[in-house]
Amino acid sequence: MAEVLVYVDHVDGAVRKPTLELLTLARRIGEPVALALGPGAENTAAALAEHGAVKVLTHDAAEYADYLVVPKVDALQAAYESVSPAAVLVPSSAEGKEIAARLAVRIGSGIITDATDLEAGDEGPVATQSVFAASFTTKTRVSKGTPVITVKPNSAAVEAAPAAGTVEALAVTFSDKATGTKVTARTPRESTGRPELTEAAIVVSGGRGVNGADNFAIIEALADSLGAAVGASRAAVDAGWYPHSNQVGQTGKSVSPQLYIANGISGAIQHRAGMQTSKTIVAVNKDAEAPIFDLVDYGVVGDLFDVVPQLTEEINTRKG
Repeated sequence: MAEVLVYVDHVDGAVRKPTLELLTLARRIGEPVALALGPGAENTAAALAEHGAVKVLTHDAAEYADYLVVPKVDALQAAYESVSPAAVLVPSSAEGKEIAARLAVRIGSGIITDATDLEAGDEGPVATQSVFAASFTTKTRVSKGTPVITVKPNSAAVEAAPAAGTVEALAVTFSDKATGTKVTARTPRESTGRPELTEAAIVVSGGRGVNGADNFAIIEALADSLGAAVGASRAAVDAGWYPHSNQVGQTGKSVSPQLYIANGISGAIQHRAGMQTSKTIVAVNKDAEAPIFDLVDYGVVGDLFDVVPQLTEEINTRKG
């Protein structure tokens, strides 16, 4: 069975959920071989093996922390040449897409970004994508070279499938360009205690209808009752009511949670482009003609200041 190379997203050895999803998808088309880089790389082996990795390639060097993505591309290329995989899978983060694109150029292969599903095909892996501002769903495959595919978080359920997970050190020679752009400082992001927006299983968002920064406390309360991340529309962000890092949409972040709750969001195409692949969509809006209702699974026509606190209270009551 062909091997599939999976790029591992981890923090000091703690494997992040999108990578485990990639391993689940990789098993559909071959045997997963994982590549873990940087501090704690060897500590990823147990989690990766539990989820199907037959082999774990590791490498640590100061370059991964001191410089931008090129050292990681060098390592991924070295792993590609070592494994000769049927496909390369990378988490669809901003950094992941840049790494994937650079690798595709180097090896002369086609690339598919932001896939939401993956299946085996007669002529290679077939990816599902949501395109043209989420107006169409397409089935896509690479016609040249080894497919390089980035996959959006929450595209597959994580499934355990214990495998050998044999750890092997990867030999990496960094290119001259690896040290071209140096990281001069890092500022840790302040933790809110909520899930990362792009990886969250539930996202609760607020829009223009929230009508003020202070009123986002209502959105946050609902999110906290569900263990959800908080999102915002561009209108809310542009008004200064919520940070840009939480913006969902074509010019913000793209999310694909199991549940998306839109509060006071009209549903402009730019916002829909960032959340339309959500599995279940709920909207609360007092305008019964709002475009968001054309998209939802469940819609509530009502004032969010009445509906959302009641919903939060009911959730907390059932939990308690």
